[in-house]
Amino acid sequence: MRLRLKIRELAQAQGLDRAKLARRADVTYQTVHNIWNNPYADVSITTLEKLAQALSCDVSDLYERVDD
Repeated sequence: MRLRLKIRELAQAQGLDRAKLARRADVTYQTVHNIWNNPYADVSITTLEKLAQALSCDVSDLYERVDD
């Protein structure tokens, strides 16, 4: 079982592109770009917390479990 980040879907549902999300979360554009293109990327808990706050959700809402 793997964890898949749903950040792209959550951001798009709120009308946010990568640049807007990066600014809102106070993370680099490159960080958001990497997550956007690789939903299985390793991301620090600090970054996940910033993204969750920017998306007005809990950290647990940012990912889903998927079977290999």
